[in-house]
Amino acid sequence: MEDHTKLIESLFEKVTDYGKTTFELGKLKAVDKTSDIVSSFVPHSAVFVLIASGLLFLNLGIAFWLGEILGKTFYGFFVVAGFYCVTGIVVHFFMHNWIKKIVRNYMIKLLLK
Repeated sequence: MEDHTKLIESLFEKVTDYGKTTFELGKLKAVDKTSDIVSSFVPHSAVFVLIASGLLFLNLGIAFWLGEILGKTFYGFFVVAGFYCVTGIVVHFFMHNWIKKIVRNYMIKLLLK
């Protein structure tokens, strides 16, 4: 009877150790995926900020230039704003699903890597 008790205790200890090891492995895998996603997000964010800054100054230059051509500075800003409104509408209605698919596939690729 004592052998059965020791066997059950040994089995219970092994199951407990297995559960703890599996939990730790899951945590480590989650940390690995999270660090991979964050580490790829940071450089992309830096590039995005630099490109956005460049585009901001480009748009300001175009707006001021068009304002000089049209006679009043604020006309140039209205033209640039109108351009972005039309572009936004086109992207929303014609490219929304395409952009969504690209982002979704990129996220899935990162998570399953």
